[in-house]
Order: sequence, then structure tokens, then C-alpha cells
Amino acid sequence: MEEGIVRDFRQNLSYGAYLHLDEVLSAQHPVSRPEHHDELLFIVQHQTSELWLKLVLHELREVARRLAADELRPALKGLARVKHIQRQLTDQWSVLATLTPSEYAEFRRFLGTSSGFQSYQYRAVEFTLGNKDAAVLALFDEQPDARALLVDALERPSLYDEFLRHLHRHGHDVPAALLERDVTAAHVFTPELVPVFRRIYEDAHRFWEAYEACEELVDLEENMQLWRFRHLKTVERTIGTRRGTGGSSGVGFLRAALDLTFFPELYAVRSEIGRPETGR
Repeated sequence: MEEGIVRDFRQNLSYGAYLHLDEVLSAQHPVSRPEHHDELLFIVQHQTSELWLKLVLHELREVARRLAADELRPALKGLARVKHIQRQLTDQWSVLATLTPSEYAEFRRFLGTSSGFQSYQYRAVEFTLGNKDAAVLALFDEQPDARALLVDALERPSLYDEFLRHLHRHGHDVPAALLERDVTAAHVFTPELVPVFRRIYEDAHRFWEAYEACEELVDLEENMQLWRFRHLKTVERTIGTRRGTGGSSGVGFLRAALDLTFFPELYAVRSEIGRPETGR
């Protein structure tokens, strides 16, 4: 113990008090009886994921705000942070994957109908990225705070909406239908947008910041897909093809989610770059 280390916390703020560790560390309540050793792993895995999702949502909202204000550089900095958080979320699956099928079977029945499918923060992240589905709100009719969070994300322009508006304000010919669309609906593939991105990619030196932002969004989506894939493989190795506790088809549902895309035109443009344009 060094001489200057603070020892009196009657008035000074302590580490534990600042982080409310008494609340955080007492929030794990296994439901298995007798209590199974591995249930704590299961709880901590999901609680820490929810904390990271809270931060992802916090950062994505700020990125959207920065895009709306045409502050592209700070927006890209925010996306870089989100990408690091996504890696943490993906790497966490390797810890849960140490839970064997027989170990999980010891306490799975005690979980009832609770399921990660019901994570409202994950749904809010998807809404913020553009995968919106108002039908999801019905899952949270008995959770007013969760429903309010999702309604807010549903009614705000998505990150992609804000990026396309930013491109329009900087002289790119974004289709008017995308600028005026109903933001509570999911974005759907718009072929007329692909030439806009082709122009950016084929003249990257001229449109460097827009080009960099496009690639950051592709990174973001790829990280989401990697997270989904690791989720799928962890579930597959733990319960096989059994139905999820929340009623979903389990692995089948997660496999279908791999086909979802937030920014389809940013992938479609890759097939067009370098091709001769019609009429040339």
C-alpha cells in the first residue's frame, strides 16, 4: 500500500459505489433447484451481452445524430467503437460454448419461456440499423419501458436513412423515394441506389469520406453476421435442433436470420464495379 492511496470512503467516492457493484454483482439469481453450477455462466453471459448492447445502442444513436448534422468524421469514430464492441460480443460465444449439452440440460427446464429472442435491446439495435418490424412490439406489451424504447427506435430514421440523406446533401443522386420514405418500415433493396454507390466506389479518391463510410457500414453488417453465426453454432452444439425456450424453431430460426441484410445496395454494388456501363 503506497502512502497516498485513499483509504477513507465516508466522503470520497469509491470504485464500488461509482459502479454500483453491490447491485451489479447481486443481480445473478439462478433458478435451478438444486442450483446448478453452470447456470451462473449462462446468466453472466447474457447479462454482459445486454450491457454491451446498451452501449452499442448508445453509440449508434450518436452516430445517427452526427450523420444528420453532417459530422461524418465523428460518426466514423463512433462506428469504429461499435465494431470493437461487436468483436467482444462475438468472442463471448466461445465462453458459453464451453457449456456442454448435458450441463445445459441440467437447468434448461427451469428457464421456462424466457429466451434471448425477447431481448428488446437487440431488437432496438436491429431497428436502428434498419431491420424494422412493428409486429415485434407485441412481445413487449407488458413491458412499457421496453416497448417505449422500441417505438422510439421504430419511429426514428435508421442509421442507413441518415447516411443516405447525408449523401444527398453532398451532391449524390439518392432516389427521392428513399429520402421521403416511411421510416417505420424496413428498408428494401432499391436498384436505383446501386449506381450512386458505384460512382462513389469507382471514384474513391474524389469521394473518399463517403467511400470510407460505405466500407465502415459493410464492416458493421459483416460483424452482425459473424455474431449471428457464432450464436447459431453455439446453440447448435448445445441443444442441436430442439426448439428454443421462447417458442422459436431454434437453429432454423437463427439460420434464416443469416440472410437478413441492413445495407443491401452496398453488397449489390460489388458486382457492378469495373463492369462496362450500358450505352458506353
